[in-house]
Amino acid sequence: NQPKSFTIAEVPIPQISDDEVLVKVAYCGICGTDAHIHDGEFISKFPLVPGHEVVGVVTEVGKNIKSLAKGDRCVADNSDSCNDCFYCRRGKDLLCENFASKGCTMDGGFAEYVNFHESKVYKIRNLADVDATLVEPAACAVHGLDQLRAANPTASAFEVLLLGAGPTGLILAQLLRLNGAARVVVAANAGPKTRIAKELGVADEYVELDREDPTRQWKKLSEDNPYGFDVVIEATGVEKLANESINYVRRGGTLMMYGVYNNDARVHWPPSKIFGDEIKIIGSFAQTYCFPRAVAYLDSGKINVTDVFALEDFQKALDKMHSRTALKVAIKP
Repeated sequence: NQPKSFTIAEVPIPQISDDEVLVKVAYCGICGTDAHIHDGEFISKFPLVPGHEVVGVVTEVGKNIKSLAKGDRCVADNSDSCNDCFYCRRGKDLLCENFASKGCTMDGGFAEYVNFHESKVYKIRNLADVDATLVEPAACAVHGLDQLRAANPTASAFEVLLLGAGPTGLILAQLLRLNGAARVVVAANAGPKTRIAKELGVADEYVELDREDPTRQWKKLSEDNPYGFDVVIEATGVEKLANESINYVRRGGTLMMYGVYNNDARVHWPPSKIFGDEIKIIGSFAQTYCFPRAVAYLDSGKINVTDVFALEDFQKALDKMHSRTALKVAIKP
């Protein structure tokens, strides 16, 4: 009912309209955004059933539904825009003044059932249910790739530094290698996530940072790359790294802010550096219309989810995610 306070409760099964389907939730992924929502940040509205990375089975369809049927395994796009505001009328749905999201501003997937408009639901075939919790993070990665392409439409053989080794960042690293990056370097705290990144082969090089004092690793990264990188992606959501990330951007390069930060986080960059080095600074927030490509990228492969928790163990799932000892955490209602 309010930030930092939750209960497990019985609520009515959502009623669907003629253009909606009812999805029985098999799994719902949990990510850093859920932690911010739990704290009352991001775009959260309470009271709320959180959970925005929904995987499940269609159990009921409205009378106007044509593309889906009972029994279809699916993932669902959590985003929703009004189609009528200043930005929507200019084709910029993601910047919608009334942007809404299942699990953020509307009841979501940490429940047994959730309703979705037909246009937001996509069938999956080869992915296991638990692995399909990565489709929503992959859709965000696809949007991140789109943002980089828009900022650098003629770029090829570019070099990338990715800060952080969370699920969506690692997916973005793989997409970059498939779409023109000549070299991808992942810098992240030493531990399970960097180990998994290596096992997946998401990058060309890895910088494993000492959690207590990474000074030596940062120094070596600078020495090994005196001209920096064409693209630096800050995917940790850590204010300190957001401030320092600009120091690794090559002159004429691009810095993309990709993490979710506390609302009170601030950056202090020298305007003269941005001006003199002609650095582009861009953001990548969530996604719209990226689910089809995310499903296409993932439905033909296999990606492992490391930890699954029951709905009753929501606090344990949050704690596991905060511990940064799991690549991906999912809730099974």
